[in-house]
Amino acid sequence: MPEQNLFPEPNLNTDAAKFLVARETLLNAASYEEACETFRWPDLTHFNWALDYFDPMARDNEHTALIWVDQTDAEKRVSFNCLRSRSNQVANFLQDLCLEKGDVVMALMHNTIPLFELLLAAMKVSAVVTPGSILLTTEDIADRIRRGGIKAIVADESMLDRIEQCGDLLATVKIKIVIGQNARRGWVPFEKAYGFSDAFKPAFPTYVTDPCLLYFTSGTTAQPKIVLHTHASYPVGHLVTMYWLGLHEGDIHYNISAPGWGKHAWSSFFAPWNAGATILVFHYDRFPAKQALQIIERYKVTSLCAPPTVWRRFLIEDLTTYKFSLRSLVSAGEPLNPEIIERVAQVTGVKIREGYGQTETVLQIGTFPGMAVKPGAMGRAAPGFKVSIVGPSLHPITAGQEGQIALRVSPERPLGLMKGYRCDRRRDDEVFIGGWYLTSDVALCDADGYYWFIGRNDDVFKCSDYRISPFEVESELLKHPAVAEAAVIGSMDDVRDGLVPKAFIALRPGNEPTPELAVDIFRFCRNAMAPYKRPRRIEFMSELCKTVSGKIKRVELRNYDDNLRRLKKRGELEFQESDFGQRFGRPAPIQNH
Repeated sequence: MPEQNLFPEPNLNTDAAKFLVARETLLNAASYEEACETFRWPDLTHFNWALDYFDPMARDNEHTALIWVDQTDAEKRVSFNCLRSRSNQVANFLQDLCLEKGDVVMALMHNTIPLFELLLAAMKVSAVVTPGSILLTTEDIADRIRRGGIKAIVADESMLDRIEQCGDLLATVKIKIVIGQNARRGWVPFEKAYGFSDAFKPAFPTYVTDPCLLYFTSGTTAQPKIVLHTHASYPVGHLVTMYWLGLHEGDIHYNISAPGWGKHAWSSFFAPWNAGATILVFHYDRFPAKQALQIIERYKVTSLCAPPTVWRRFLIEDLTTYKFSLRSLVSAGEPLNPEIIERVAQVTGVKIREGYGQTETVLQIGTFPGMAVKPGAMGRAAPGFKVSIVGPSLHPITAGQEGQIALRVSPERPLGLMKGYRCDRRRDDEVFIGGWYLTSDVALCDADGYYWFIGRNDDVFKCSDYRISPFEVESELLKHPAVAEAAVIGSMDDVRDGLVPKAFIALRPGNEPTPELAVDIFRFCRNAMAPYKRPRRIEFMSELCKTVSGKIKRVELRNYDDNLRRLKKRGELEFQESDFGQRFGRPAPIQNH
């Protein structure tokens, strides 16, 4: 596709022009080093991404902004100009319903075109969107209404029963909008928006410090926190994510992520459209790996972003039968095991580049286009971020030593960082300390400036005085041909009076959870790992426990295992290395440090 000049010559006195300068700096950077040297966060006061960037870029731009396809091969294509007009109609519709600046709108919607229209429209009227998964329970929804201060709900009709079971709480929600034909009392059809004018004029300016998005974290370890992002932190902050993805106008980008999670905004909304690229959306009820691969091939996807869970699913399929157009592959959400990177590269000729960030931030660390891929490493600090590994005293520590990933926020705070946790000063005080933002993730930085993930603070455990990273053990387990997924925890062992590694394992198709396979995996571990690292217990599961966003819920696995130990029981498909001592000879003891 030929390049076009999306914007007139910028007037450098405007905040929108400052955004464009920052954008062009990253789009035109010839190397990672040049990007770090030349990129600066724009100093903005009044900026509304939907009005000041998207609409000027989209006006009269008939290039495809969004391709939507579902499992029946139904397809819809929407141009940038069409989305500009439709989102204006939805913005006028929301104002007609008396949605006010700062009102919180909960979106409980499938990954469909109205979701993208709503996100743009809500930004235009300066409402605050809290996206939610369609898998949320009534209890989850009630919690969000209560703690999120929800004033409006836009929901697919399939969600209405769960929402209405919230009872009296719904009285606090002043606007209820439904997607679909199921007209119920008190619910306004979303389709009414298309009867409004496609010309929109804001009633007031947007400050970059105004709230824009509320995200409830995935809750892998505790009650979900409420992360508050502004009109700068995600919309502008994701310029860095755009650079990591390596996107440009003409690219077709497919991000495998469900609405409701920060990664959807990262890679299915802000970053691709910051580049003027086309977003592909594949709508499904349950992820079909084979059909997803067919769609990637058919639509000539050039850029693919997927979490480790999906990459593992893809590798179960025969990738050699596809003719892909892929030039960029990335992964985020959880660390990606080196084995997966190598296997995908053998088939596609492209190495998966990793990235690290959180719901609280945009991309902080990544392997950027043109950088050497170190399998297992997350990459280097993103442009605009000052990243360090700090010890308990919050001082940066020597390369090669483990510590907590921290972002320097003083004297200059990076734009791509949340405003804070909503109405939660205690949690703010736990992460914003001494001029740092603390991530609670443990890593080390090597002599080349590459960061290596170790684990969450609460996932790393000690065995006989050795610190064990679950990710490191899981990466080795995935090299066994029968293992599709693995999750490692510290399991209490009364004999050793401490923790030993236990692996929960999901098997690749064609393998059965037999004692013989357990012996083979234990033997594999003996050959591949140091004695203190290798799992002493294995429990086979049909599927590992995960959050809706695909992250392994180790906290639930730990709770499950703790309950077994308290009851002096073991899982139905649990095997212990000591069960098979005669097959190994005398089991090697774990050596004390």
